[in-house]
Amino acid sequence: MCALWLALCALARLWLGVLAGCAEAGRCCPGRDSACSVRGWRLDRVYGTCFCDQACRLTGDCCFDYDRACPARPCFVGEWSAWSGCADQCKPTTRVRRRSVRQEPQNGGAPCPPLEEQAGCLEYSTKLGRDCGHAFVPAFITTSAFNKERTRQAASPQWSKHPEEPGYCMEFKTESLTPHCALEHGPLTRWMQYLREGYTVCVDCQPPAMNAESLRCSGDGLDSDGNQSLHWQAIGNPRCQGTWKKVRRVNQCSCPAVHSFIFI
Repeated sequence: MCALWLALCALARLWLGVLAGCAEAGRCCPGRDSACSVRGWRLDRVYGTCFCDQACRLTGDCCFDYDRACPARPCFVGEWSAWSGCADQCKPTTRVRRRSVRQEPQNGGAPCPPLEEQAGCLEYSTKLGRDCGHAFVPAFITTSAFNKERTRQAASPQWSKHPEEPGYCMEFKTESLTPHCALEHGPLTRWMQYLREGYTVCVDCQPPAMNAESLRCSGDGLDSDGNQSLHWQAIGNPRCQGTWKKVRRVNQCSCPAVHSFIFI
């Protein structure tokens, strides 16, 4: 009886050794690490050297308990910060927002998304409050979605002289554009992909892009006879630019959202 008990104990120890894996060894290694290994069963049911490093998923030689002992954990990021101010005053430039990593990815988890985003902007007053930035040709445009954010900003002192002016909308027919517009895939620049030759687009002129004295937006083409090719440029990507011709001025824009823009 004693001999049988000793034999069973020996078999149990042997069986536990056979089942050795990442959990028993306490190993979970990032990247590729050939030293991060133990003797045990692999996921492909082969007994021998098995690995507990992240690269074993690609090479197919993970220990049988790798997924349980080393679960994949994705990257977690925090909320976006508020947008910064424009990098400069009185000329087209960029603003930025950032977010931080709360948890780094582990064991092959999803990588971190972009931690910084940039968007075009233009400030219409200097640090001393002097009006500026209204003399740009060609027209600088951005997506109409930005208008919702812009209207939350405090109105400039120059604009307050004309609180009753509702703004206006210009319709243009696009003639040409550079191929760089179609290459934009970022969440804040994807709108450039919808610029197309031959399409009619609407561009809204609203404060603070509207000059306080002339009540016009720079580059609006209002003085054109409709046969003149006018230049435009997408704010946030100076290589996305082209020409269009004035169609008409209307009180309210009525183009589809993807063909609706604002002067900036």
